[in-house]
Amino acid sequence: MHYRELEKDYDLIVVGGGLTGVAAAVAASRQGLSVLLLEQDGSLGGAMSNSFVFPFMRYTYWEDEKWKYLSAGIFKEMVERHRSIGGCSKYGWQPELFKMMLDDMIVEAGVDILFHTRVVNVVMDGRELKSVLAASKSGTLEIRAQFFIDASGDGELMALSGCAYQLGREEDNLCQPMTTCFRLSNVNMEKYYEEIPGLQKLYNEKQKTGEITNPRENMLIMGEVSKGVLHFNTTRIVKHNPVDPTELSRAEMEARKQVLELYNFLRQNSEAFRESAIVSVAQNIGVRESRKLLGVHVLTADDLKSLTIFDDSIALGNYDIDIHNPEGTGTYIYSFPKEAYYSIPYRSLLPRETDNLLVAGRCLSATHEAHSAVRIMPICTCMGEAAGAAAAQAVHTGKNAHTLDIHAVQQILESNGAKIH
Repeated sequence: MHYRELEKDYDLIVVGGGLTGVAAAVAASRQGLSVLLLEQDGSLGGAMSNSFVFPFMRYTYWEDEKWKYLSAGIFKEMVERHRSIGGCSKYGWQPELFKMMLDDMIVEAGVDILFHTRVVNVVMDGRELKSVLAASKSGTLEIRAQFFIDASGDGELMALSGCAYQLGREEDNLCQPMTTCFRLSNVNMEKYYEEIPGLQKLYNEKQKTGEITNPRENMLIMGEVSKGVLHFNTTRIVKHNPVDPTELSRAEMEARKQVLELYNFLRQNSEAFRESAIVSVAQNIGVRESRKLLGVHVLTADDLKSLTIFDDSIALGNYDIDIHNPEGTGTYIYSFPKEAYYSIPYRSLLPRETDNLLVAGRCLSATHEAHSAVRIMPICTCMGEAAGAAAAQAVHTGKNAHTLDIHAVQQILESNGAKIH
C-alpha cells in the first residue's frame, strides 16, 4: 500500500506531546537536531491539558532549611515561564495558560509539530526504526527519522516496534484505576469547610447501600482552583484495560456516570453545593498505568526505597509509592523523607530490542510498585529531557541508544540545570 511521504526527513521524531514529549523535543532541538513532534490531540500538555491532572505532585526536596527543585532543568523552566505570563496565583497553576506557554516553547526551539496525528504502524529494518506511519486528517503519512522517542504514555510506539512490555501489575495485568477529573463552580467555600467531614461520612454510608457506586474509599477533592471552583480527582474505574479500545470507551462513559452521581449526591446533601454547577469535565480519562517497557533495567521498589543513585542516573524523584487499588477500594502509600530522593537510570528508558528508540515518561521500564512513584508529570518531564539529550548525543556522534556516551548526556543535562545526582 502506498502512503504519502512527508517531504522532510528528521533527525528525531517524538511521539506524544505531553510534558514528557515537549521536554524531549525541546531538549533535542536545542542541541541542534531537526525534530518533529506528533500529538494525537489538539494541544500540548497531555495529562495536564486533556485529562485535567492537577496539581503537580511533589517535585522539590528539603535541603539547607529550604525547599529546592528536584525536578529541575526544562521542568523548572516550564514552571517559571508559566509564572511569568501570570499563570500562578494562590490557587496554583492554570492549565490553559500552561498549554499556550508550551506552544511558545516548541516554536522558539524550532520544533515542528503535527497535531491530530497518531502513529498507527512502523517500518523496521532489523533493530532500527526507519519510519512511522501516522494517521492524519489528510490520510496516512510515512515519516522518516534517524532516531525516535516514545513519549506516548501508553507505549504505543514501543509496542508497534516489537519491544517487550508489561501491562499493569505483574501477577494479573490489572492496571491502576483510571480517573476522569472534573470541576464544580459556585461552591460556597465557607459552608464547604464546615460540611466536608460529614459529607465524607455520608458518602461511605451511601456506598454501603449502593447509592454510591464509585469504589473509591473517599471523595478526593484537590482544592479550590479559582474562587468557588473545586477540582475533583475522585472517579475510579477499575478492571478496565486502558489500551483496549472497547474497554477504554466503556471506562470513559462509566467515569462520566460517576461524575453525575457525585454531583447529584453533593447537591442533594449539602448547602455548600446546592447552587454548584459542573463547569468542566476532562475530555480524556486519566490513565495512571498501562504498558510499561521491559527494558535493559526494570526499576523496582527496592531501588527507590534504597534511595539508589545509579551511575547512569538521568532524573531524580521523591514522590511516594502511591498505588490506587486496581481492584477497588483502598490506596497504598509509602512516603519518602522530605530530604531524601531516588534516581531513574537511563537504562530504564532503553529497549532491549531496538537501537534507535528511547521510551520516556509513564511507559518507562519499571515494576508496578516503582512505576506508581515515578509516573508523575514532573519526573516524566525530566525523563523526556534526558531522552532528547541522549538522542542528540547519538545522532551527533554516530552512536546508537546502546553505545552512546551516557556521561556526555549527563553533562548536557547538568549544564542545562537538570539535577541527576
